[in-house]
Amino acid sequence: MLKLGVNIDHVATLREARAGIEPEPLFAALICEVSGADSIVAHLREDRRHIKEDDLYNLKKVIKLRLNLEMSVAPRIIKIACKSKPDQATFVPEKRQELTTEGGLDILASRHKIEKAVRRLSEAGIEVSLFIDPDPRQIDAVKKTGVRMIELHTGSYANARNMREEDKYFNKLKSAVAQAKAIGLEVFAGHGLNYVNVSRVAAIKGIEELNIGHSIISRAVFVGLGQAVKEMKNLINR
Repeated sequence: MLKLGVNIDHVATLREARAGIEPEPLFAALICEVSGADSIVAHLREDRRHIKEDDLYNLKKVIKLRLNLEMSVAPRIIKIACKSKPDQATFVPEKRQELTTEGGLDILASRHKIEKAVRRLSEAGIEVSLFIDPDPRQIDAVKKTGVRMIELHTGSYANARNMREEDKYFNKLKSAVAQAKAIGLEVFAGHGLNYVNVSRVAAIKGIEELNIGHSIISRAVFVGLGQAVKEMKNLINR
């Protein structure tokens, strides 16, 4: 059965819109937990635009699901990760001006920095994943970092302007999954997936987990968070 990781960043985004105390990301995580989610995903950005350190510590203390911390390789963020000890850390590229993560890591350009960060977290007992585009060169580069998990960026597929583009990016994802599995990597995928476009990706053999956030939180506005999680879980395993 395909696993579902639910990203709760945008619960915190709503809280920060009023700089208040609600809605509480921890409560959202607990609802996801009892509604069929397999992991909780949270991105501690350097600018703290949504998730804060306290959110991270509370999540780790309370939830029973695997906690996947999305993060940059910035030394201060690495220090927080080593202290909070999420079950998994996923390194993602980060730009202050972006609305959301715009693409995968360039391992080829930043290999030494990434390898150093991987070693630091591995020594702290934290499993590490790399968020990368479905690019054969990037997948080959993963082997040299010592990482055994990747998350494939599905943004190009999700944002395709027509069926021809969607087919093109879908085939890239499918090939990337096969390449990654052939060298022994665990494969997750996510970014931009929603209730309309997720089924094709969910059907790719070899993907073990999909990480989805914005679409589930948006759906929750109308049907409630628990129902939104259940609907997505049913959809990806239909």
